[in-house]
Amino acid sequence: MRYITLILILSCMVAPLPAQEKTEEGPTNEKAKKTYKEGFGYLHRRMTDAALESFKKADKQDGGHCLVCQKKMIQYGVELREWKTAEAAAAEMVEQSQDQKDLAIAHYQLGIVLMDEGLDKHKDDPFNRAHDELSKALAGEAKFPQAILADGKVLAHLKQDEAAKARFQEFVKMRPENDPDRQRALRYISQPELARARMAPAFALTTTEGLRVSMDDLTGKVVLIDFWATWCAPCREALPHMREIAKKFQGQPLVVLSISLDSDEEKWKSFVAKNEMTWLQYRDGGFTGQISKMFGVEAIPHTFTIDADGVLQDEHIGDASIEGKLKKLVGRARDLPSSSKAQ
Repeated sequence: MRYITLILILSCMVAPLPAQEKTEEGPTNEKAKKTYKEGFGYLHRRMTDAALESFKKADKQDGGHCLVCQKKMIQYGVELREWKTAEAAAAEMVEQSQDQKDLAIAHYQLGIVLMDEGLDKHKDDPFNRAHDELSKALAGEAKFPQAILADGKVLAHLKQDEAAKARFQEFVKMRPENDPDRQRALRYISQPELARARMAPAFALTTTEGLRVSMDDLTGKVVLIDFWATWCAPCREALPHMREIAKKFQGQPLVVLSISLDSDEEKWKSFVAKNEMTWLQYRDGGFTGQISKMFGVEAIPHTFTIDADGVLQDEHIGDASIEGKLKKLVGRARDLPSSSKAQ
């Protein structure tokens, strides 16, 4: 099962501070340039282990000064759970930071790696170290929303709920009302135990019907998310099953959301209308689409089952019998007090 939290955290690392717009240079050493290029060749052949080794070697050949190598070491070190490699690369970035803002970002990235490690190993030590790094990031840049939110999650995992809630409250004050992460932080304030759960990514989108849907607006309802595409034969074969589920649970606390990876909007709209796909529909545009990346989707059809609290309960690649699971989750959703259900 794909570890969703790792994907989310990596996506947060792209631009932690809006003002950071530096052009990143590759290795300067000739041997390092060749090795770095070889790494991308391995990635193209889906040989991630070999690619990671190439990026490590290129960084070493470049005297430990290859920023792009280090970022790749973090990315694929986390993906492969090679924690020593990811930590070492993040530590190098801390050492080589040139100014206060770069240093804050580097401490943040190291903190994120350590948080990932804590999530993977279920141990407090990485979380404690993550809190230290995130505190250093915030000492350098007090108004650093991503670091504040991450530190709240770390504190929640350390069962320091009051300190965690204070961080989430700080984050909420910095973000606009329609920000999905703000909505999620508000829930963490009232239910800090959710910050320790395997939550579905906090997202917001507008469906084909013009309806704005956010994950946290659906609190109190079971959510079934189906990633698919018109060009995907197994997806077309699974369509009658998805239609049957949408019909079977109609009127119950269940939301079905199909997210298409089609690039051709008109073809997608035509297919949806022709096949009477009357449940919620959204086009993400491909595997590099925002929602697809959030969920770490690399193959379709791919479904995610999310309970009424927003916790990921199940995921399947390919068509699968999920009615039993849905029935149980819907039953629990019906039994929730009205105050816990989405308005």
